[in-house]
Amino acid sequence: MNKISRKGFLKIAAAAAMSGVTAGALAACNSASSSSTAASAASGTYIPGTYEGTAEGISSTVKVTMTFSDSAVTNVVVDTSGETASYGAAAADQLKEQLLAAGSAEIDGVSGSTVTSDAVMKAAKSCFAQAKGEATVSSVQLPTGDETDWLGKEPDIDEAAITETVDTDILIVGAGNGGMFAAAYAAANGLNFRIIEQNAAVQDTRHWYGAIDSAAAKAAGAPATDKAKLLSEISRYASGKCDQRVVRTWINESAAMHDFMRSILEDKFGWECEFTSGDEAEWPAENAEHNTDYLYPVQEHNYRASESASGLQRNEALQQYIEELGYGIDFKTSLAKIEKDSSGRITGIIAQSTEDDHFIRYNANQGVLLACGGFPGNPYMMEQLDPLGTSVTTACSYSPSDKGYGIRAAVWAGANLDKEAAPMLFDRGIVAPGVDGGYVDSENAFGGKAFPGKIKQYNPGTQPFLKVNRNGERFANESCPYNDIVYAAAHQPGRVYAQICDANILEDVKRFHTIGCSAQTRNAGENYIKKQMENAETEGCFFKADTIEELADKLGFTGDAKETFLATVERYNALYDAQEDTDFGKPAYRLSAIRKAPFYGCWLGASLLTTEQGIAINEKGQALDNDNKPMPGLYITGDMSGSFFANNYPCLMAGVAMGRTLTFAMKAVKQMAGLE
Repeated sequence: MNKISRKGFLKIAAAAAMSGVTAGALAACNSASSSSTAASAASGTYIPGTYEGTAEGISSTVKVTMTFSDSAVTNVVVDTSGETASYGAAAADQLKEQLLAAGSAEIDGVSGSTVTSDAVMKAAKSCFAQAKGEATVSSVQLPTGDETDWLGKEPDIDEAAITETVDTDILIVGAGNGGMFAAAYAAANGLNFRIIEQNAAVQDTRHWYGAIDSAAAKAAGAPATDKAKLLSEISRYASGKCDQRVVRTWINESAAMHDFMRSILEDKFGWECEFTSGDEAEWPAENAEHNTDYLYPVQEHNYRASESASGLQRNEALQQYIEELGYGIDFKTSLAKIEKDSSGRITGIIAQSTEDDHFIRYNANQGVLLACGGFPGNPYMMEQLDPLGTSVTTACSYSPSDKGYGIRAAVWAGANLDKEAAPMLFDRGIVAPGVDGGYVDSENAFGGKAFPGKIKQYNPGTQPFLKVNRNGERFANESCPYNDIVYAAAHQPGRVYAQICDANILEDVKRFHTIGCSAQTRNAGENYIKKQMENAETEGCFFKADTIEELADKLGFTGDAKETFLATVERYNALYDAQEDTDFGKPAYRLSAIRKAPFYGCWLGASLLTTEQGIAINEKGQALDNDNKPMPGLYITGDMSGSFFANNYPCLMAGVAMGRTLTFAMKAVKQMAGLE
């Protein structure tokens, strides 16, 4: 492969993104009208014309179009339509006015839309440069690959393009849940480390984490966990496609992880841990009488109330913690490729500044920890690595920044990617009637595709009410883990289903007693459910009717399908009256009558939260190569790590994925620093 210089590397642009040659920040800018932007302005400040600049926002390519006279900006169009609806997408007009008022790309931006604002400023800078006759390109964090090749090719970056070098002992890539906890542990031990993050701020906190037999569990009087049974249950969930030694590391070391977490959040910040135990941590025993006897480890920890009271999320508190100890985060610094020496040892990475595009070599004497997240925001990877999960998904609640670049960089370096998909699918992807599961075309989204749902998660969707397909037929036992019903819908028309209930919804969900985050519908009360319904109704996804016939019409049932639907409701009421589900075996306590108006209905599919198919690791957190041998110097944690989950996510073990992430973040630092 030809070497890529700094400017040449950037000029490859979007066309190269489709062929897989770029590194992590690529896209060309076009002049929309001027055919000679390289010429200098002979008179005035600008070459009159209209120019376009692009830059990558939080979930899409942001475009700025600016029209210039010879002395001023005369018009601005800001296209952020592919960004988060209530944040970046809504900020377009305000950003436009700021650009017009400033007469430059240096604007304040919009609070709450930092990433989008930065992208608009970067795109605007390109427009100004073009109007001044300067040859320029705009940088976009755009992972490569295409519809037939999700991996693409590793970039070959010319040495002359690397204009900065940073030497450290430990390098952490990603300032999310795993990366920030690793940084906190490294800072607490006075280690020499750097942490980089492609975005302008630490990433969102996933509040709930699982830890086994922790101090919180003991304080709550929870019985000791049967660790052998828990190990067996997680292996069963994965159909044996896990490394039980990796699972065992989380089981055995997560209590110590929690001890360190509470030493910061409780001892320093004064926060209070909320620990889920007792009846709140498990389904009623009646479920196991005729259905699968699931294991419910008492493990869920969170600090949400304290986070709300303090105005800080956990990751922000950890940022404050490391900064008070003299460390910082290299924001707007994106992974481009992993480097190794002649022996195969990982020696560091090459990164790129997303502000001015210069390349930085980070040499890591003791090791590199990748904590870059999964690939839910990358349709190329989703469709090719998880076609089933993709096909049943109607909405998304993932971080749009999670496009799998860390996974791809590790594979380029020789790491072994798990061969089995493991999406985290929640049965809460509410959509309008007639919408199918799977992607729809979306011009401004990465890869030109997005899931159709406008609401991230409709929490009541998890409740085990009657669910029917487009033919009006019931097709499964609705009392199941989050992803079971959406996988069952893969065999139904459109891969979606309708959920039906009546005015007794609150009374029913209290009896159903679901656990994990779905318990919000039960515990948050009538106002919470009402707000969920109203939001969905506003988006045209939720329907209320005075009769079942009217509800059938609103849900789109016609002809034979409507007749079947009405008969199904009647049959379901008979099962409730008999308190026995002779059709699918749902426990009696999770049956409900559908007789009292108003009647409620909606169409659902999966909401994709993240992916858990990642780089294979061993019990020390070391990345494994394609011979399943450790790769010296490379460690993985979080959603980009593998060897733990397969097929699906065990949602009845609330917090297990985040507990795994935090435990291996701490483990990796211990290993790299020789602390164990």
